[in-house]
Amino acid sequence: MTIKDIARISGCSVSTISRVINDRPDVRPETKEHVLQIMREVGFVPNTNARQLKIQQSRSVVFVVKGTQNMFFADFLVHLQRVVGLYGYSGIVSYLDENANEMEAAEKILREIKPKGIIFLGGNVENFKRSFDQISIPAVLATVVSEELDFPNLSMVGVDDRAAAYQAVTSLIALGHRQICVIGGPATSHPSMMRRLGAQQAMEDNGLTFDPRLYGLSSYNFESAYNAMNSLLARRAQFTAVFAMSDVIAIGVIRALASAGYKVPDDVSVIGFDGISMSRYCVPALASMVQPTEELATRCVELLLRQIEHGAPAQTVVLAPSLQEGESVRPPRGAALL
Repeated sequence: MTIKDIARISGCSVSTISRVINDRPDVRPETKEHVLQIMREVGFVPNTNARQLKIQQSRSVVFVVKGTQNMFFADFLVHLQRVVGLYGYSGIVSYLDENANEMEAAEKILREIKPKGIIFLGGNVENFKRSFDQISIPAVLATVVSEELDFPNLSMVGVDDRAAAYQAVTSLIALGHRQICVIGGPATSHPSMMRRLGAQQAMEDNGLTFDPRLYGLSSYNFESAYNAMNSLLARRAQFTAVFAMSDVIAIGVIRALASAGYKVPDDVSVIGFDGISMSRYCVPALASMVQPTEELATRCVELLLRQIEHGAPAQTVVLAPSLQEGESVRPPRGAALL
């Protein structure tokens, strides 16, 4: 059922139906009531999305979210929507699978929506290197900071992933852990690569050897992390602590350990990354490297709007994470604190 059908049934013109739907004052009350009555009788609900989209396009930005199950991005998105609203802009969200090509999605968005700017929540550096020059509007890449990307209309905002991972693993070593397992994100993820390098450096700086047999590959979702930890347990890997490259991964790891009869932190310590809200409410409360979500969102929006409204050059902003104390870590049995 379309407005053309309503026009045919009511005997009114399509333009009159459109004016009724838009609550325009230039429609006679009896005509308006006649049209509304027919719409009620046939169960017609006008699709206002297209109309609203046209209104929004003049002051809209698109958030391209890489990973439908990434809970950190869910928290991040709440702050982004709030901040763009404060500046009088509307945010349109486009969700992609973790393995999707965000450049192809962005090019389609530019053809269909024509926003003022784009904020990418996550992204594949190789995809950006190959295709970002096709994106002509201001953009910000959030949570990924790479020296390999240098485009005049692309700002980057994130944390120092390598330094944060270094701090996380160092905190485990300070508790006395020597056999530390790392559960990492996808191989194509730049933050995951940086976090792996940081973890490896922390071990080497403290006289430990990074053991590839204690590295498990996981996507940023519960099930993948659960399976990655089960694979390590099936190989009878020996470890007393786990550094998980996201809180979602950490929660999946804890579930797998519990299923195998291990207690966290009594048998195995676990530290995560991101500081999502769930990390503070799970049992045990999760130790984590916290990304300053609200500040990240604010800086992303500010940089984007400076480019949109003032033609400001692209910038790179690196923020410092903080260590969230939790109940999921403790010294291994019989170990002395360093």
